[in-house]
Amino acid sequence: MREARFERKTKETRISARLKLEGAGRARVATPVAFLDHMLESFARHGLFDLSLRAKGDTRVDQHHLIEDCGLVLGRVFSLALAERKGINRSGFFVYPMDEALAVVAVDLGGRPFLQFDVKFQRRFCGGMDTDLLEDFLQAFCVQLGANVVVRLPFGRSDHHKMEAIFKALGKAMRQSCSLDIRDVAGLPSAKGVIDHDWHR
Repeated sequence: MREARFERKTKETRISARLKLEGAGRARVATPVAFLDHMLESFARHGLFDLSLRAKGDTRVDQHHLIEDCGLVLGRVFSLALAERKGINRSGFFVYPMDEALAVVAVDLGGRPFLQFDVKFQRRFCGGMDTDLLEDFLQAFCVQLGANVVVRLPFGRSDHHKMEAIFKALGKAMRQSCSLDIRDVAGLPSAKGVIDHDWHR
């Protein structure tokens, strides 16, 4: 079973996470931002990951530190669970429709972090979450995971539907990327013969 734990403590946030890649989509998430909890629960359910995440932070100042650091911790715990990344499919994508919204997410776990983000929201806040911080969350996730992630949202009216479609599509794309290729479970999916999964250490 590929699983990992990670905890991060700073003067601004305290976050702990536990992840099992071969899970059943069970999630226990508790942060000061309830809408973020809902999004991470949707992500885990659609990725079939078992995820436990607890976070506290200086939200009296702003949500930025908390939400960005949650992305950082989520990326790191995935990186730890993937270890050397042997046998994984490495890349995956999903196009997720949710009512009038459509999210397109592609992921490559090749060790080179990069975020392509093309999303527009109508409002600054959705369910109490600062929508401006989704890009920061995903950027931190990419950097700590060593992943190339593309997020596009060509259609949508409801900010709730837009955000939820993105997290569900990310869960599906991550599930594809992290899944083992039964034809090459001991190999590395790279012509170089190596994936720099621990470059950030």
